[in-house]
Amino acid sequence: MQETPGGAFNQIDLVLDSNLESVDKAEHCVMEAGKTIGLDEDALHDVGIAVRESMVNAVAHGNRYSSKKKVRLTVRHNREALIIEIVDEGKGFDPEAVPDPREDDNVLRHSGRGLLMIRAFMDEFEIRKQEPQGTYVRMAKYSRRPAG
Repeated sequence: MQETPGGAFNQIDLVLDSNLESVDKAEHCVMEAGKTIGLDEDALHDVGIAVRESMVNAVAHGNRYSSKKKVRLTVRHNREALIIEIVDEGKGFDPEAVPDPREDDNVLRHSGRGLLMIRAFMDEFEIRKQEPQGTYVRMAKYSRRPAG
């Protein structure tokens, strides 16, 4: 366990199938961890939306519901932080290439809204293409904002 200002991290690792049941499992796991660090109802709601969006992206867009591909979920938490990592086994994509759904030309497009919501709801958000395949997502929510 890594020592941090909030104490040692507890860690949960799950390997999930590429189906919508796994979205529910991931959300439930993360919400329970969020409760243990004392996130309030609003923060839990935000985390739930972010995890659902990330998992649906991994299952549907990344792994394309393939029974041969898995989604890896890692949840680390201590008194101050909830850190979530989601990795799929899809082709990956360039997040910078996703159009901004707030721009006039993109308002009617279906892509980009989930990433926008995740960025808005989480204290930290990182997404990148994995080599040789897959997409890595890391997001964090703090029970109180870190100093700095």
